[in-house]
Amino acid sequence: MRRSHAPPIPDQVRDDEEWADIIFVMERAHRAKLQRRFRAQLKRARVICLDIPDDYAFMQPELVALLEKKVARHLPSPLGGEGGRRSRPDEG
Repeated sequence: MRRSHAPPIPDQVRDDEEWADIIFVMERAHRAKLQRRFRAQLKRARVICLDIPDDYAFMQPELVALLEKKVARHLPSPLGGEGGRRSRPDEG
């Protein structure tokens, strides 16, 4: 059985969810946990699951490259316009 490397959610993150427009999670289990614990705070935020297994070390170059690629699709391009397709708030 694989254990998640995700640490407990600190108070700062709880406060951030109140104003966040988009929240990215790596796995569906992370999204489910976040939504269970903070459903009321997440009503305005889009929670997007990147479908990246939580098997990487902190700041591992392969993980950073994957995050940059997958997150970019959901953010506006620095040159104007959208970075990629738009997602539903509950996209998984």
